[in-house]
Amino acid sequence: MHIAFLTPEYPDLPDSNSGGLGTSIQNLAAALSEFEGIKVSIIVYDQRRDDFFQKDNLNFHLIAKRNYSLGGWYRYRKHLEKVINDLAVKEDIDVIEAADWTGITAFMKLNVPLVIRLHGSDAYFCDLEGRKQKWKNRWFEKNALQNADEIISVSEFTGSRTMKVFDLKKNFKVIANGLDLENFKPSEAKPKTNQVLYFGSLIRKKGFLELAEIFNLVYLKNPEAKLVIAGRDVIDNEKGESTWKTFQSILNSKTSKNVKYLGQVNYKVIINLLEESTVVVLPSFAEAFPMTWLEAMAMEKALVTSNIGWAKEIMVQEKTGYMEHPNDHDRVAEKILKLLQDDKLRKRMGAQARKKVQQEFNSTIIASKNLKFYKLVLKDQSSDYH
Repeated sequence: MHIAFLTPEYPDLPDSNSGGLGTSIQNLAAALSEFEGIKVSIIVYDQRRDDFFQKDNLNFHLIAKRNYSLGGWYRYRKHLEKVINDLAVKEDIDVIEAADWTGITAFMKLNVPLVIRLHGSDAYFCDLEGRKQKWKNRWFEKNALQNADEIISVSEFTGSRTMKVFDLKKNFKVIANGLDLENFKPSEAKPKTNQVLYFGSLIRKKGFLELAEIFNLVYLKNPEAKLVIAGRDVIDNEKGESTWKTFQSILNSKTSKNVKYLGQVNYKVIINLLEESTVVVLPSFAEAFPMTWLEAMAMEKALVTSNIGWAKEIMVQEKTGYMEHPNDHDRVAEKILKLLQDDKLRKRMGAQARKKVQQEFNSTIIASKNLKFYKLVLKDQSSDYH
């Protein structure tokens, strides 16, 4: 079987600023390629140039971004359609998987079955955040979902909320994101004392601005506490300025001395930061199934996260960490302080967190579930495409 992923991002490509979507595809593609008789291709669009190369037992097809004087949104999709259909014939591709974000497959007619995975569309995140969505984005995303042969969702919450947002009555299969545990092993070295870590994009929807208020409270009770931040700064959609700049304006003058921002760093640095940090805090308002949570859990880190929707499909309250609403600054701060002070509690929660990832979210188990689903898709769709 030959599976191809259509994506705007993928880790470690020079022209791709990759986040959780790219990381989840990388984990799944790598795990699938280990199965006998499975071939995997990654088709990355919106690149600076057209290119082809092979790496890590995967085929990469880069498709250059194109500019059109009129109707670019339609003409570029038709260009992608032709490239994908030509590749499907040339490379004998059996199934294409695309993400829901921006509805890139809207108005495409592909010659092989199309599976769309719900990682969180623009409409989904706008709904969670109470933001107004551009009508064109909504149109694209709904059309893409309507025309998909099958739909996978990374969480039950994301799937149900997406169907409600678009007023669709399509079935979806829940298959969570997976993680290669070999890349995220707990360290035997003792972590630093009183170090709190946030990693991921600096953006309002991830509760980053709430974290400033929360850390002010943590510092009041524990002036030794230090906050380390790693991730890409994003222009805030409400203020139109750097989110990091807004974050700094919320911090108290004394608190700010104990905050260190490292900027966007590679995964080797992230792993080092996870190893040395005492507690990880990820108080997000809007996610689908966050890879950052799995990565911290796999490293046996006690987590303080949000308690919204998808959270309960990953975390177990008071077992793998604590879940609190990002707006409840006092309770989040209280849980961070509790974990900073209790070494035995951190170790117990960290061990339970890794165990949960091993049992439910390791990449081999997740890849096997996906493979089983793709086979069913091909069986169901065979008469339509052959």
